[in-house]
Formats: sequence, structure tokens, C-alpha cells
Amino acid sequence: MLNYSLYHHPTNEDWVTFVHGAGGSSSIWFKQVREFRKHFNVLLLDLRGHGNSKPALKDAFNSKYTFDSITEDIIEVIDKEHIKKSHFVGISLGTILIRNLAEKHPGRVQSMIMGGAIMKLNFRSQVLMKLGIVFKSVIPYMLLYKFFAFIIMPKKNHKQSRLLFANEAKKLYQKEFVRWFRLTSEINPLLRFFRAKDIKIPTLYVMGEEDYLFLPSVRKVAASHKLSQLYVIKDSGHVVNVEQPEVFNKETITFIGQY
Repeated sequence: MLNYSLYHHPTNEDWVTFVHGAGGSSSIWFKQVREFRKHFNVLLLDLRGHGNSKPALKDAFNSKYTFDSITEDIIEVIDKEHIKKSHFVGISLGTILIRNLAEKHPGRVQSMIMGGAIMKLNFRSQVLMKLGIVFKSVIPYMLLYKFFAFIIMPKKNHKQSRLLFANEAKKLYQKEFVRWFRLTSEINPLLRFFRAKDIKIPTLYVMGEEDYLFLPSVRKVAASHKLSQLYVIKDSGHVVNVEQPEVFNKETITFIGQY
């Protein structure tokens, strides 16, 4: 089972579950935990192979990672803790897992906060993925990871986010990185489906105005899905919860409080 931590609120029964992105860990939410604990019960988890969720023995012989199997890891944790329903907060690739969870188990999702959401890979990001697939077995994965982090978060004020993710990614094994990278073959049809289907669960997209790879497509999705809203944070890149934590916390806690 995944490694996770719980913070119980003395009176509120609502849960908020945080889902990090590829190469990160639950520690990337350190600027959120203190504030969210004041209002809600909080569940932080490390996705498989990340943070303290070490690869299980069965995974050592099974290279087939899918978005569905990783989503079921999250369900396993909330089932174990008897959490019937939760608000979900995700960043980057974590938003795809949350949206997938909402598709498979809509009754478990009270609302979705999608930080630095990925809803479409534009031409540039698709070329990057193809290059990564070609070179993933040749180039040391940390070099590849740092390259991707720089492309996604290129500006000077994105440096903290780049360093944080690079430090977390160092804890991944090369094999684990390759397995996660293979998920990219699933990503396009899945995102196409998510864009087309309005799931009708209250959703707040929180995007940095400098998130040039992913913001344009999120604008379109938020405008076309009924219960979706978009909040764009100024002077922020892809990892909005790290770059602008005060704004991120204020907007997301207010949104969750409505549901």
C-alpha cells in the first residue's frame, strides 16, 4: 500500500486528499498542510515509487503501470481509512489521476482542485515526450528530468519549483522513472476523452499565467464544462502551490468551503 499521512480536524468531517505529480512526493504540499489542517481533515500520499512508497516486490516483475492501476492505489488508501468522499487537490500529472478517479468513482469525489492541470499536450510537449521515449534508456534519467523541468518551468522565478522537483526525483529509481514515462503512451487518448466529457463535479483549475504549455487548453476546458472555474495566478509558472502558496491556499480553501 502507498505511504500516507493523516491529519484529523477536531470538528469538521470533510476530507481533502492531496495528489502530487510525477517525480514529486507528498512533501511538495508543505506550504499547504498548515493552512488546510485548520479547516479540514487532510490526507497526504506518496504515489507508487515516489517518496516513501517504495516499489512493491510484485511491481519489480510487473512493468505495466497504467493510470487506472495508479488511481486504484489511491482508492485503496481512502477505503482503508473509511473515507467515503473527499475533495481532491492535485498538481501537474496528479490532476490526470484525480480526473481519472472521478471518472471511475464519481461518488467518492466532492470537488476537484486542479493545479497546473494537464488537459492537452501541445505540439512542443508532444515532441518532448517522443524525444524522451527515444532517449530514456540512454540518458541518465535525472538529466532528462531536469531538461523537462526546465522546458516546463523556464523562468527565473520558477527556479524553486525546478529544484524541489529535481530533489524529489533523485529518490526515484531509474526503472521506476522509465515505468512512469511509459504512461505517456496512454496520455493523449485519455486527455482527449477528459476534454470532451463534462463530468459535472465542481472543479477549480488553478493555473499560473506563465504556464505556457498547459494554460491555453485549460482555458477552453474551463469555459466549456458547466461546473468548472479557472483562476489564473499572476507571476507564476506551472507549480502554482509552490510559487504562490498564499494565493493558492486562499482560493482553493474558499472554493472547497462552498461544497
